[in-house]
Amino acid sequence: MNTKGENEAAAGGVVTEVSGASYIVVSGNGTAFRCRTFPGTKTDNGDASLVAVGDRVELKMIDTGTALFEAVITLVLPRSSALTRKRDVRRNRSKEKVQVIAANIDQLVVVVSAFDPPLSTRLVDRYLVFAESEKLETVIVVNKMDLEDSPETREVMEPYHELGYPVFYTSAEEGSGMEALQEVLAGKISAFSGHSGVGKSTLINRLSGQDRLKTGETNMKTGKGLHTTSNSVMLLLPGGGFIIDTPGIREFNLSGITRENLRFYFKEFLLFMPGCAFSSCTHTVEPDCAILGAVDEGLIDTYRYESYLAIYESIDRDR
Repeated sequence: MNTKGENEAAAGGVVTEVSGASYIVVSGNGTAFRCRTFPGTKTDNGDASLVAVGDRVELKMIDTGTALFEAVITLVLPRSSALTRKRDVRRNRSKEKVQVIAANIDQLVVVVSAFDPPLSTRLVDRYLVFAESEKLETVIVVNKMDLEDSPETREVMEPYHELGYPVFYTSAEEGSGMEALQEVLAGKISAFSGHSGVGKSTLINRLSGQDRLKTGETNMKTGKGLHTTSNSVMLLLPGGGFIIDTPGIREFNLSGITRENLRFYFKEFLLFMPGCAFSSCTHTVEPDCAILGAVDEGLIDTYRYESYLAIYESIDRDR
């Protein structure tokens, strides 16, 4: 490693952007460093991506005489949480490292749209299962309320209010609902994720006061959003805290979720599960199942239970 012009003082910071083998790291005082790794870079995170957005790292600086300093990353500190990309596990292929999309997040912000594309609670439930499995706080944002601000939209989201999940209704285009959302984001690292076309990038641009992210529209033929996010990027919020923009849920690694443990990630099930006749009850076909009884009595939302069944059936197909 070339150490010419190197400043011997060590520094540290948070990785805010990844572009190939180049990284932007922002220190505690706001200084930005263009960084790279080298063969001696160490990590406390085992068999996973060496560096990801949100990582806390230690640096050794190289003073280039420009406004943007250069540095090498000497150590990647332990991650408190990580969003990981699903690995290729096809037969006769060597084991690949876990690809980390974002690290050290405090909460997951699930963005859906009230209209165009249509509001999908099934997608919300998949995100919530992921967040519960990772012990992440979750915030739900229903965007595009300027297109469909109806009682029906809020009624659909009522079960999530009742379960204690914070739900915010916004219009990124008109700027409504921003203040309440900013309060829950302040001082935290929040990973935003959602289906393409829900207005996630527009929402993040408005919240961060920057125009860093591309925005897209819904495909008129398929009704699905056009992809505008391929890599994670972390943006500073004016009131403190960071937003990480991430790819969608299909990119997240759900391999730790099995048919046996899925039931624990629907938190309304936990109250009733001890009443099941069988401790290993899957809550699908067993007799004397307390979950099925609670659904019949209206104590568990029918659509949430149907989401459970859909995820349960998909787990083996996803392996």
